[in-house]
Amino acid sequence: MNILLCPLSDGGYLYPALAVGRELRRRGHRVSVLGRSTAAPFAAEAGLPFAAAEQFGGEGAFSAARWGVMGSAQYRATVRAARQARADLLVTSVLCNGALLAAETLDVPVVVIGLSIHLWTYRSGGAGEPQYGRSRENRTLETLALYDAAREEVGLPARPSRRPRTGGAATDGGPDASALLGDALLLRGTAELEYPGAELPPQVHRIGPLSWEPAADPGELAAVDAALARSGKPVVYVHLGRFFGGGTPWPRLNATFTGGRYQAVVEQGRTAGPAPDPHADILLVRKPWLGPLVDRAGLVLTAGTSAPVLGALQRGRPLGVTPNGSEQPVLAGALLRAGAAVHLPRTGEPDQSGLVDTAWRDDRLRSHAHRLGRRLAEAAADAPHRAADLVERTARTSDRQPATSRENHGYSNSRPGPRGRGEPLGGHAAVDRPALRLP
Repeated sequence: MNILLCPLSDGGYLYPALAVGRELRRRGHRVSVLGRSTAAPFAAEAGLPFAAAEQFGGEGAFSAARWGVMGSAQYRATVRAARQARADLLVTSVLCNGALLAAETLDVPVVVIGLSIHLWTYRSGGAGEPQYGRSRENRTLETLALYDAAREEVGLPARPSRRPRTGGAATDGGPDASALLGDALLLRGTAELEYPGAELPPQVHRIGPLSWEPAADPGELAAVDAALARSGKPVVYVHLGRFFGGGTPWPRLNATFTGGRYQAVVEQGRTAGPAPDPHADILLVRKPWLGPLVDRAGLVLTAGTSAPVLGALQRGRPLGVTPNGSEQPVLAGALLRAGAAVHLPRTGEPDQSGLVDTAWRDDRLRSHAHRLGRRLAEAAADAPHRAADLVERTARTSDRQPATSRENHGYSNSRPGPRGRGEPLGGHAAVDRPALRLP
């Protein structure tokens, strides 16, 4: 089977897809990766052939920061690359509307790798869940609006799509998120992170963490150790997420780690404008790996995105969460329910050293983090195998279902051109180009 991985190219989305791709390739499938050119070295380290989206008209198409506005560019790049690779199945990330639509046009199944929690409406249950920031219904409707806008932009008819996807409908009258789930959506968390009594849609499967990241450079790690040794203070790892208009965390970080008991390693991640105070005990880094940094810390502070949360818990580290947007409030709420995290508010006193110290010394917090972390670590051992099983099962199920290709329909008689306006079938779409060269 020819499989095209087309995830978002940011590490928190790219690395889980590479973990699945490695296992699929081990099983004998031909696996290639499509993404921003910056993702090429990581695909190479994972041992998978790579194609740059920029070469297929997909500039900026696989950026997590721009996911909501790049649907047509992502669609264009995915369709073209999948044709060249002769893909039988796509594996993409949650929020990749363009890849979902490309699978529909190509009439191939698509498996979506999700976050550590389910973002949208449950099939049933969950009525008592506190609504952090916004309701699940609101989040689902907003995401569907972006998906529908992408459908219109690429020239596909309004929903429903080529196959009925009624199995994901919310039975409590909420919006139907099934169009966002692909043929299967893989969650990287555990049941404990979902609201008690809630039922997931049937396309959604819990598989556990898909733990892969590039190896840490020994020289860079030695430099980190040398910097930490100069202070000698206990280490707190801070992983910054996107601010989503919530204001910069730097005043809080500078106040918390100046003249106190702890030092911080702050992963800049995708945030801009770092402003560490020169007198603060802060080591600012930007690394493609986080595991070795979490190993050196006793506490992890995060906005509540999946990668640092899963990385911390699998190593038994408790968390301090300061959620802002996206999945952050939902995952933060799950961690607080599980007793594995404390809330560090974005407002109030800028110096949170007292809260950090309390969290560090809280044996109950640490015990809950260890317990949840053990479950995640056990699930992580087999997660790539479970994911690959689901990919293969999805392909077999799709083969048994009758389908009518969108490529033969009158409303799909053009291909997206360089400006998204379409080019004729006889134009430069390179439908018959050779497949990507796969070893």
